[in-house]
Amino acid sequence: MLTSYIQAAMHRATYQILSDDGSFYGEIPGFPGVWANALTLENCREELQSALEDWILIRLADRQFLPIVDGIELIIKEAV
Repeated sequence: MLTSYIQAAMHRATYQILSDDGSFYGEIPGFPGVWANALTLENCREELQSALEDWILIRLADRQFLPIVDGIELIIKEAV
């Protein structure tokens, strides 16, 4: 389920080439603070996915809301 969630979120990513240095900037709408910047599109995608994974882990650890993506909802159930 986590892999599906990450893949679905990455499909929402948007990229642009920055005019000042020609590098690539990527972000995922609905995931505040998740962005990446790299010299190639492939490196930007890799950095963006890494940032997304860290963002998810931090929010889960802090029991913060994660957006539902393509019907996929990540939640932590209370320990019994």
